[in-house]
Amino acid sequence: MSESATVVVSRSIRVAGGVFAPGHLGELTQYLPFELVDDVLELTGAVQRRLRDLPSRVGVYFVLALVMFPGLGYARVWAKLTVGLAGMAVPCPSEKALRDLRRRLGAAPLKALFEVVAGPLAQPHTPGVRYRGLRTVAFDGLNSLKVPDTDRNRSWLGRIRYRMGFAGYPTLRLLALVETGTRGLLGAVIGSAADRDEATLARRLLPLLRPGMLVLLDRAFDANAFLAEVAGTGAQLLVRAKSTRSPRVLGRLPDGSYLSVLDGLRVRIIEADLTMTGADGTRVRDQYRLITSLLDHDRYPAGELVRLYHERWEIEIAYLALRHTILDGHVLRSGDQHGLEQEVWALLTVYQLLRIAMVTAVETRPGTDPDRASFTIALQTARDQLITATGIYPDDTSDRSAAPS
Repeated sequence: MSESATVVVSRSIRVAGGVFAPGHLGELTQYLPFELVDDVLELTGAVQRRLRDLPSRVGVYFVLALVMFPGLGYARVWAKLTVGLAGMAVPCPSEKALRDLRRRLGAAPLKALFEVVAGPLAQPHTPGVRYRGLRTVAFDGLNSLKVPDTDRNRSWLGRIRYRMGFAGYPTLRLLALVETGTRGLLGAVIGSAADRDEATLARRLLPLLRPGMLVLLDRAFDANAFLAEVAGTGAQLLVRAKSTRSPRVLGRLPDGSYLSVLDGLRVRIIEADLTMTGADGTRVRDQYRLITSLLDHDRYPAGELVRLYHERWEIEIAYLALRHTILDGHVLRSGDQHGLEQEVWALLTVYQLLRIAMVTAVETRPGTDPDRASFTIALQTARDQLITATGIYPDDTSDRSAAPS
């Protein structure tokens, strides 16, 4: 004989009161608190003129939530934000009202939020983020974020022509500066159809470089003028040279590297023969020529710098997380430049919040390298906590007022 029983499980959640309640990101809200969003809205002039059912603060969190659920429409994302608020009087807006909310906000608040949360994430003791005291960072471009094929998007971004015809979707150009050890974003810029040179876009991020950084660059940035500008920030550089470059040899060093000069910039050249062996035993050989401003061969041996250079690929893993893990191959939503800019800044903000949460979690286990944390698990956990409205307030803020449900 089978028996069954009904068990009622109740819980309490702590969220903002009244019409502000749907404005949250679950536990990620702790890294993007209400006060910060309110300050950014005021700074960018995006605060609502009168209190509505959909205030601007709620709009910011809604746009961020759209990033976390790229395959869902507006109404279903709104349902994700509010399903954990059972028992509370929350609005049930139409999709048109949510679209109007996005337009009312514009891109400026999301760009400002990203600029606040962007920056180095590693502590001085965090493993895997420094080489001999230098924080390793990298520039690179991402040119494969697909956008809707609308007239307004094409007029801004252009179209991609292949041998057999045009690509199905225009693509947006993004360039970021990444802390390779944590894959956190220090900054980013969005390019248009006119911005086809990565070095030109990267120049807009040079003010983020500091003494104590080592910038890892690929061949697209191997130009004397650009390398001089990087060196002028006080940061050190390690860049792969183009095969057409033939630097002068001014002096041979014991580790096989040699000194040279590039339009007045003193550098050290490292040449290496690389062999990669596949699982089936096949071998691929290549030659690398690296240019570095680290002239001391005793402190920075050539062999170490050759092995260090592969850290540049950490930025590709960051882009993989943006393009595939978060977006899951979906085309962006917006049909015009302003909407796309808002969407991209929201995407970068969510990505950075997840990296902040991951590094914070890793720091609870001293000695753990941040790249051991799973971005996929972090994203799935954040989605679960958003749906259940979990962890919106940290445990040590019990004195804050909130509306229970």
